[in-house]
Amino acid sequence: MTAVIAELFTLMLMAFALGMDAFSIGIGMGMVKLRLRQIFYIGITVGLFHVWMPLLGMMTGKFLSEKFGSFAAYAGGVLLIVLGIQMVLASFKSDESPVMTPVGFGLLLFALSVSLDSFSVGLTLGIFGARTAAAVICFGVAATILTWCGLLVGRRVQGWLGSYSEALGGCILFAFGIKLLLPF
Repeated sequence: MTAVIAELFTLMLMAFALGMDAFSIGIGMGMVKLRLRQIFYIGITVGLFHVWMPLLGMMTGKFLSEKFGSFAAYAGGVLLIVLGIQMVLASFKSDESPVMTPVGFGLLLFALSVSLDSFSVGLTLGIFGARTAAAVICFGVAATILTWCGLLVGRRVQGWLGSYSEALGGCILFAFGIKLLLPF
């Protein structure tokens, strides 16, 4: 029972870390005049992308773990570390302005861009045999809620919070990568 709770807690932390990317980009997007209805649809779209991208990653990860065994497990840990470092470095970029509007094709591109990292994490989770349904539900719900929060915060403040939230998410993923490589 405690192993299930520990896995669920880990999945929720990872979902939070991945959702911080959507939150920080949502802050920038939220500074564009958006109606509440648009914010609702943007959050749902990002949440759906955060469901199917890790699902694809998990299926790929399960296949890789069956074929390559422990090598795939180490690759998953390294992947999380690299992804975490990339998120932290991206948080220091000074370009906070949105390059597209979150409507139509721009919305799909936005949702895809903030969910690509969840494919990589899904790949790692598939390698380690995480519970698929729990993972995709956690990722989807966290991404939806954090996107809504980012868009709403963006309506209220300028960009002072965005880079810090992405750096926090990167640090969490980095820590999980270290944990996977060094069992303690």
